[in-house]
Amino acid sequence: MTETTPGLGQFDYAGDDHVVPFQVEGLDVRGRAVQLGPMLDAILERHNYPLPVARLVAETVVLTVLLGTSLKFEGKLIVQTKSNGPVDLVVADFSTPDRVRAYARYNEEALSIAEENGLTQPQHLLGEGILAFTIDQGAHTQRYQGIVPLDGATLEEIAGVYFRQSEQIPTKVRLGVAELLDRDENGKPRHRWRAGGMVAQFLPEAPERMRQPDLPGGDGGDAEGAFEVDDLWDEASVMVETIDADELTDPMVGTERLLYRLFHERGVKVYPPQAVYDKCSCSREKLRDVLAGLSQDDIDHSMEDGKVAVTCEFCSTTYRFEATEVRPQ
Repeated sequence: MTETTPGLGQFDYAGDDHVVPFQVEGLDVRGRAVQLGPMLDAILERHNYPLPVARLVAETVVLTVLLGTSLKFEGKLIVQTKSNGPVDLVVADFSTPDRVRAYARYNEEALSIAEENGLTQPQHLLGEGILAFTIDQGAHTQRYQGIVPLDGATLEEIAGVYFRQSEQIPTKVRLGVAELLDRDENGKPRHRWRAGGMVAQFLPEAPERMRQPDLPGGDGGDAEGAFEVDDLWDEASVMVETIDADELTDPMVGTERLLYRLFHERGVKVYPPQAVYDKCSCSREKLRDVLAGLSQDDIDHSMEDGKVAVTCEFCSTTYRFEATEVRPQ
């Protein structure tokens, strides 16, 4: 029996590391969904993070990929946390059209205490602080930044607050991460990471149907209980909420199969998937420019055996510069 390659819209067409844009006309919903495999594995493997940190980085990567692939211009989306928890910094950025990188900083002692007490959820690891979404279109443009507080909620909930605050678009975000332990083709034990996610947004033709209740402390004037959710968005929200974390990461489910399960009664249309890759934007030239901005004392202090070594925190690549390259003659 001859095997056929799946086509656009068929199950398993997109596969891993491809973001699938979709539209549900019957619900006035548009969105993107993804399952990450080898790309995420490559990012996490080089850093060898403790498991709770790796999960947090994976969630941040999924969120960044889902949002970054919506950019319609050449530029970069940076998603970054700054907080007082055991993991005080997580940053992931997406450079158009397809490059992703990520990094986390954590306190080993504080993380160990958190693990001993079972406090390993994102809200516990991050603590209090901010989550910033930055859009950078290049050197000659002004950066746009949206900031939301880390208030003990999950990354899903915080992302929803961001959309409500900055774009005023009803949005649902789902994120999932899974650690897989299996064996390779030679029977040797293998450890892998998978992650998946979905962003669904309510985008009706009539703008007034997108109206939402004001955030607490806002000046919108909506009386509590006076706001009614649009019936179609209410239906779509319920559907998205039924997604199980395992469905987001299970390679046997796949992105198209999940979208069909959720929306087939309303009719879901998928568009060509967009591949994403583990690619750092660092380069020898960029780091040489950074060193050129340092003082002579700083450069001399960094010298070892007549060379300066600089390691990229994202991809762990080490660049070595001769003294003549960084020291004025």
